[in-house]
Amino acid sequence: QVQLVESGGGLVQPGGSLRLSCTVSGSMFELYRMGWYRQAPGKQRESVARFRTGGDMEYADSVKGRFTISRDNAKNSVYLQMNSLKPEDTAAYYCYAKHRFTGIDYWGPGTQVTVSS
Repeated sequence: QVQLVESGGGLVQPGGSLRLSCTVSGSMFELYRMGWYRQAPGKQRESVARFRTGGDMEYADSVKGRFTISRDNAKNSVYLQMNSLKPEDTAAYYCYAKHRFTGIDYWGPGTQVTVSS
């Protein structure tokens, strides 16, 4: 059974940084394309950053130049480095893994990021 667990969320002041981590267990990490979504209260879940087929990275326009997604296959982990955080980045952040062949998505329980002074 595939399990994803996020960590690294918290409260940060505007302009600050956080690094989210997501560790995958229960399957071969290399079989999955990884990404991050977020959902703010009263809003739909939106894609923040993801690895596309071929390994290219794709970012939401609202986070380009501020967020960086990376992965470490040896640690079965994907990361989201978030810099220059803004209050509008406040949301629950979810890690997901899409199986390259079946297309099945797996989700973590989420980690809360709050940007406030």
